[in-house]
Amino acid sequence: MTTKDTAQKNKKTLTGVVVSTAMTDTAKVAVSRYVKHPKYKKFMKKVKNFLVHDAGNTAQVGDKVTIEECKPISKTKHFTLKQSK
Repeated sequence: MTTKDTAQKNKKTLTGVVVSTAMTDTAKVAVSRYVKHPKYKKFMKKVKNFLVHDAGNTAQVGDKVTIEECKPISKTKHFTLKQSK
């Protein structure tokens, strides 16, 4: 197994919803997860927004998408649009 195969295997993939497509070739994707509060033991919904490279502006607001980690494209973009559902 080479280092190239290892790097491709360890890429993060996340699923979220497109929140904004106002920028050129960029979409903002909200990824939510449930986390248990350490003290009160209640489950809370946490949401984090990621800027995603969307070549050709194919995603629309409200689409459920899968994003994949990649090398940094700009200061804030580290993910690419993998699949639109």
